[in-house]
Amino acid sequence: MRIAKVVGVAVATVKDRRLEGGKCLLVSATDSAGKEQGIPFVALDMVGAGEGELVMIAEGSSARVAAGDANRPVDAVIVGILDSLRHNGKMTYTKS
Repeated sequence: MRIAKVVGVAVATVKDRRLEGGKCLLVSATDSAGKEQGIPFVALDMVGAGEGELVMIAEGSSARVAAGDANRPVDAVIVGILDSLRHNGKMTYTKS
């Protein structure tokens, strides 16, 4: 898993039927303090995350299992919303 920040919403009215009913969010990987890194990507939201929140992302085959269907065409799934992060003994993030 990796840490990411929800930075937007991805809306697709035409999509694979196995994605119907799922909310897709735009996320950007972050460091342990929540600083965005890299190019944003789309993740299927399984937990009701919102814009600006730090989340835990499962990827690859683990994402498909988390999405409840090994045949679901997903590569990234939001599986948790972070309340806080402690890194090297220091609190680096606390949800406000």
